[in-house]
Amino acid sequence: MQNDALLRVLFIGDIVGRQGRKAVQRILPGLKQEFQIDLTIANCENAAGGFGLTKKLADELTEAGIDVMTSGNHIWDRREIVPYLDSLPNVLRPLNYPPGVPGRGRAIYEVTGGRRICVVNLMGRVFMRAIDCPFRTIDTLLNQIENMCTIVDMHAEATSEKIAMGWYLDGRVSAVLGSHTHVQTADERILPGGTAYITDAGMTGPFDSVIGIEKKAIIERFLTGIPSRFDAATQDVRFCGVVVSIDTTTSRALEIVRLQRSVNPEGD
Repeated sequence: MQNDALLRVLFIGDIVGRQGRKAVQRILPGLKQEFQIDLTIANCENAAGGFGLTKKLADELTEAGIDVMTSGNHIWDRREIVPYLDSLPNVLRPLNYPPGVPGRGRAIYEVTGGRRICVVNLMGRVFMRAIDCPFRTIDTLLNQIENMCTIVDMHAEATSEKIAMGWYLDGRVSAVLGSHTHVQTADERILPGGTAYITDAGMTGPFDSVIGIEKKAIIERFLTGIPSRFDAATQDVRFCGVVVSIDTTTSRALEIVRLQRSVNPEGD
């Protein structure tokens, strides 16, 4: 029997390239049924060949069953998506970009039974391009919205910044889920105030790679320092993410389950 007070959210780690998209298409329907998922969120800033997102691919991922697409610094890599950011309600860019930047950094979605959930996209500043403070930005937002279940995609390079955000928002949001580094961490937990946390949900894409990119080009860059073309890899495809169960009467997380599954995108 469905528990109307329980909300289950699937957060998919950064989808990389064609193989990552195909992995989602192949495994997502079964996962949604297995975990009785109410809302599916995925970081999609690397869905287009490992860099950026296009309108066509956003439509493809929506058709595959993704309800909300978060992003980060690579959302701007494919300039053709920019004119659509204001009109695509399920595609988010980091909320802490300065005023006037196209797109939106948070949105409220309705799920089964009329329940509402706020999804927020933030980006860190350590070892990344300096934008507005994510801590003060989320403070402003939480002062504006009514009390509801809230999921934060904290897209950042430094583990310390992600962990700090988790503690800062403990008891104030339902989950703080890290993205960007493409390496799944094993520190999933429910913080004392009831906030689900993981430093990085991982990558959905080819693991025979350097964070999703063909190994040879990356190694050559490290050896020589000379820029070269980067292409998404294709082998050892895995699906990474977490499932968070939330009590909608309190907006507190009850459980976070880490997922990593091998996928053959081409068939059985």
